[in-house]
Amino acid sequence: MHLVKKGLTRGTMLLLFMMVLLLLSYTNGASDEAIAYVFYGIIAFFLGVTSVIYLVGEWSFGKQIIVHYISMLLIVFPTLLLSGFYHTESFSDILQVFILFNKAGIILFFVTFFASKLIRTDRTKREV
Repeated sequence: MHLVKKGLTRGTMLLLFMMVLLLLSYTNGASDEAIAYVFYGIIAFFLGVTSVIYLVGEWSFGKQIIVHYISMLLIVFPTLLLSGFYHTESFSDILQVFILFNKAGIILFFVTFFASKLIRTDRTKREV
């Protein structure tokens, strides 16, 4: 239950940040572009919620990765398709979005993985 609360807190904070950007964009006259922040907010919320998957100590790292990927595939990918950010008039268009989704996921995974390793290494050095 603790992880659920932590995930909801993380997701809500990210969603609120995006809603502030939405309001700022809307009040500055960019109402056509402001709707994008709704979709960014949805994606950010679920990224925050699912980030706690990596805190489930009983799961192997491989299982954590698979569960996180499936979660993103079921939540973020459809959100991208519904957002209107990409052309989705044909199977080829949807396939291109799927490929982009996976490329971005791989890049973000490795960036956050190595960043977390650096942070852990730095903490270990400071404790010694």
